[in-house]
Order: sequence, then C-alpha cells, then structure tokens
Amino acid sequence: MTGRTDSTGGSVPHHLVEVSGAEALYLLEGGSTGRLVHVSRGVPVVRPAVHVLAHGRLIVRSPVQEAALRGRATVTYHVDGLRAPAGPGWSVTATGPAEPVTDPDEAAHYRRTLPGWAHGPHDTLLWISPQSVSGFRAVRAERGEP
Repeated sequence: MTGRTDSTGGSVPHHLVEVSGAEALYLLEGGSTGRLVHVSRGVPVVRPAVHVLAHGRLIVRSPVQEAALRGRATVTYHVDGLRAPAGPGWSVTATGPAEPVTDPDEAAHYRRTLPGWAHGPHDTLLWISPQSVSGFRAVRAERGEP
C-alpha cells in the first residue's frame, strides 16, 4: 500500500496492521455506519446500515427485508474509518447469527436512535451476535520500513 506525498515530495508508505479482537470491537463501537452483507437466493447482498454496540451484540438498522433473513441467518457486518486510499484508517468485520429485534419497546428505542434509509417492509432492525470479529489499521510506515 503506498501513501501520500510527504513534505519533501517522497511517498509516505502505509501498511496494514492486524488488530486484536478487543481493539476491533473498540473501533466498531466508535463507528456508526457500515454495510450489512447476507446471502439471498444464493447471491451476496450488500446494504448500507447504521449500528450501535450494546450488551455484546450489534444492533443494526438496514434497508433489507426481514423475510430475506430466515431463522438465525449468519450475516457479516463491515465498518471502516478509511479517509482516503493513501491515508491512515481502520476496517472491521464482524460475523455471526442475526435475528430481528421483536420487542416493541426495544424496536421503538432503536428506530428513534438509529436513523434509517427506508421505512416499511425494507426497514429492519437486527440483533447480531458477533462470533468472529477481525480488523486492521492502515498505518504510516516509518522511514526505512518497506
């Protein structure tokens, strides 16, 4: 990964550093928008989403039909804080079973606190229990590092 140009006109390279699961959760908690990935009719589907991390689970609001996520479907949620291809940042992916938020009081709370893109049958609130969380940071390499 190459970086931006420094004050001398030389390239400031960046490289990817894997982060621990705890740091990945910390980064995920600090983000607010991401992408929900699930499989529908054998094809991966990616939808924009907003989220909050609470009680060890992700609450995600996304314009996806609840019927497309039958049972406790396994989904992937991806969030990043990458500002530009050559700049510093981070990326986190969480995977686990998802189920709709069915409690009316919880659903009302999360609909008030998480802005949505769509309303009606395509406006779904999900609990995701992350079983796998991974991430990386894009950091500036020190002079002399590859």
